[in-house]
Amino acid sequence: FFVCLLFCRLIFGTLYPAYYSYKAVKSKDIKEYVKWMMYWIIFALFTTAETFTDIFLCWFPFYYELKIAFVAWLLSPYTKGSSLLYRKFVHPTLSSKEKEIDDCLVQAKDRSYDALVHFGKRGLNVAATAAVMAASKGQGALSERLRSFSMQDLSTIRGDSSSTVPPSVTVRTSSKQSQPKTSRSASEGTGSSGKR
Repeated sequence: FFVCLLFCRLIFGTLYPAYYSYKAVKSKDIKEYVKWMMYWIIFALFTTAETFTDIFLCWFPFYYELKIAFVAWLLSPYTKGSSLLYRKFVHPTLSSKEKEIDDCLVQAKDRSYDALVHFGKRGLNVAATAAVMAASKGQGALSERLRSFSMQDLSTIRGDSSSTVPPSVTVRTSSKQSQPKTSRSASEGTGSSGKR
């Protein structure tokens, strides 16, 4: 039953008026255009209000049926409910408060723009920091990978197969300490081969 009520409201409260609004725009009939614009303004206010009233009044007997009847009253060409509500209540209220509403909207637009720019800058800073960190970690991994190559591996990459450096000697980043060890081990190697 509840689904049937929602279906009726969808068809008669939204799709039917949307189609006739389309026809009014297509025919450029000002009278029909104004009539459907008044309906949509009232329907928007009704939808906003029902968001809150559904929370508190859903237990009320025939609440959903009353909402369907209200939408039918708004649409009816005999009662002209939307036109009546618009002319009696909505238009006078909006006319008297229009300047304050416009000021609030301009302030909200400015604040939202400033907030968007602020969060956009923060997002770009976070992304840039993450990119720099990833690049520095990647560079560190690359240098560690290069440090792990032995002289034999490096000479094989160069295409130099007759290497004079023994395969057990590895390249170190601190050249001060590695050069004496390399020369010592090389001289020990030649000294031991000279003894034999």
